[in-house]
Amino acid sequence: MNNHIVSIGTANPGNPVPQFQIGEFMKMAHGLDTQESRKLNFVYRQTGIENRFSVIEDFNFVNPEKFSFFPKNKELEPFPSTKMRMGLFEKSALTLATRAVDDCLSKTHIQAKEITHLILVSCTGMFAPGLDLEIIHALGFRNDVERYAIHFMGCYAAFNAIKLADRICDSDPGAKVLVLAIELCTIHFQKDYTEDNLLANAIFGDGAAAALVRRQPVGLKIKKYHSRVFKEGESDMAWSIGDFGFEMRLSKYVPDLLYKGLNEILGYLEEVFQLSKIKNFAIHPGGKQILQKVENAFQITPEQNLHSHEILKAFGNMSSATILFVLKKWLLDPESNGDILAMGFGPGLTLETLLLEK
Repeated sequence: MNNHIVSIGTANPGNPVPQFQIGEFMKMAHGLDTQESRKLNFVYRQTGIENRFSVIEDFNFVNPEKFSFFPKNKELEPFPSTKMRMGLFEKSALTLATRAVDDCLSKTHIQAKEITHLILVSCTGMFAPGLDLEIIHALGFRNDVERYAIHFMGCYAAFNAIKLADRICDSDPGAKVLVLAIELCTIHFQKDYTEDNLLANAIFGDGAAAALVRRQPVGLKIKKYHSRVFKEGESDMAWSIGDFGFEMRLSKYVPDLLYKGLNEILGYLEEVFQLSKIKNFAIHPGGKQILQKVENAFQITPEQNLHSHEILKAFGNMSSATILFVLKKWLLDPESNGDILAMGFGPGLTLETLLLEK
């Protein structure tokens, strides 16, 4: 019997912040003149994003006097240190995580004390003893629950967590594995006006998602998965720890590199997944151009990948948590059935592929 993703829960902090409002904050923070402001407006309109969420309320304002995290001046000096940002993650993550877990388990007959394994995923925050222990104590997990942490792998990390959960359930048919991805991407806002920062500041948002994986014929059946690294894109997508938060390198060439890489392995994907017969897709919404490039490479319509566009529009890119938001849409879609090909990307340039069946 195959293992299944039987339930998915999600959560976001605060209220949605309109994309145009974030753009106004960015113009102030970057100190942009009229010409550069028009350029930023164009980039923000092209993202396909209407709203994002953030644990930082300051993105709602352009008046520094209303700031609560950033300094109350337009220069944002002294700019928050990595220590301050990790402190905000530690302060904010538990509430968001427990909401996602509660949402997940509320759709099942499983209680928190029945969870046998917990896999925590994040590339935007970490501390010890850790968020996983806080969740165990807050939600009443067993003291002997097995814990794993997947950190700093980027947008594709939830795929690794699902694969690990699948292998745990293979070795222990009675396992009830909870995958939890929590990403507070916006705490790593960078004010230096570079192309990398312009793109990153335009698409990332905050969110958490929890998925229950077990050997039960309900939900999304885990059928196959595959990993591939394209070394050519190694320098175009990267993530490093700086003095003022985590710094992302996100080249505008990533969509084209991804398109080229996918075309190189189309034959292999056809052999492994019977790509041409698949009707439903769950592509990680790393950005509007990425969705378009993947659809072009696979010769599929946006309607076949509809839920990815919907999540991008409503939430932006929430790094590793995003694909679980997309899969939740497929799980709850009353009109969908059959195979779903999920795909995620991240630093490396890494490609993760997961074949599911509803």
